[in-house]
Amino acid sequence: MNTSKYMNIAIKEAFKALTEDEIPVGAVIVKNNKIIGKGYNQKEKKKNVTAHAEIMAIQQASKYLNNWRLDDCVMYVTLEPCPMCASAIQQARINKIYYGISRNNQNNHKIIDQIFSTTDNNKAVNTVINCALPECQKIIQNYFLEKRKK
Repeated sequence: MNTSKYMNIAIKEAFKALTEDEIPVGAVIVKNNKIIGKGYNQKEKKKNVTAHAEIMAIQQASKYLNNWRLDDCVMYVTLEPCPMCASAIQQARINKIYYGISRNNQNNHKIIDQIFSTTDNNKAVNTVINCALPECQKIIQNYFLEKRKK
């Protein structure tokens, strides 16, 4: 499994969000070394609070597999998931998650750890890895620096 390859694709998805003036977060879902879902934040564009990168990728992967169960799938996302997305990831039965950077909110980390450790039909997320990627940090920081200037 090529973590950096898939994380780089998630970063490209984040840049799509950036070009649409959305918070730059991207996500990719892989099964058997094949990308089956991609997404980026589209809350403003879609006027939908649930249009996070992870949710968009889950929807695309579910459509591809014609199944809401994303067993044996791996998600790569540029930012640690929020509790809503963590719950969707867990419900979709995604097996592993790699994320580019942590959120600055310690409570968020505790909540998602609790969500991911909860077994639902014996399908807890097995692996959550913080890749600590400087490029993910940079894209988010630059976005918010530009927003503060306006």
